Amino acid sequence: MSNFSLIRNPAGRLVLTLEGQSYEGVVPVRAFPIAAPDESISLLSPDGHELLWIEKLISLPENISELIVEDLACREFMPEVQRIKNVSSFATPSTWQVETDRGDTELLLKAEEHIRRLTATSLLVTDSHGVSFLIRDTEQLDMHSRKLLDRFL
Repeated sequence: MSNFSLIRNPAGRLVLTLEGQSYEGVVPVRAFPIAAPDESISLLSPDGHELLWIEKLISLPENISELIVEDLACREFMPEVQRIKNVSSFATPSTWQVETDRGDTELLLKAEEHIRRLTATSLLVTDSHGVSFLIRDTEQLDMHSRKLLDRFL
């Protein structure tokens, strides 16, 4: 990886300085946001051209990795379901009451095809508002949550 610096300017935009040239408004993008969120991150110019590839966030100085993580957090919103408390019906549309890493919430599952399998044990559930909820590992859910979920798979 080339020598570079990354700062946030007074306007709140990320500025990448790479090989003596500065690029304002760079955007970090995860290549694998679910499978490897802290690996394979690209810094893109405002017009979408890749300026820098970062293999692992941990390899960066702490101040730079913090800037990247902060910027990603502002743009990404994907609550992770930790428990399914209740479902209104086993037919769709169905209202789910769930506990997520961001607190308790309710989501409306319009159709069963809005549950997408990512891996053998991870799912992405998209509610009626287009918000995606991640179930990282179905095997780590409690028995009650798994029973409710099984009715939809």
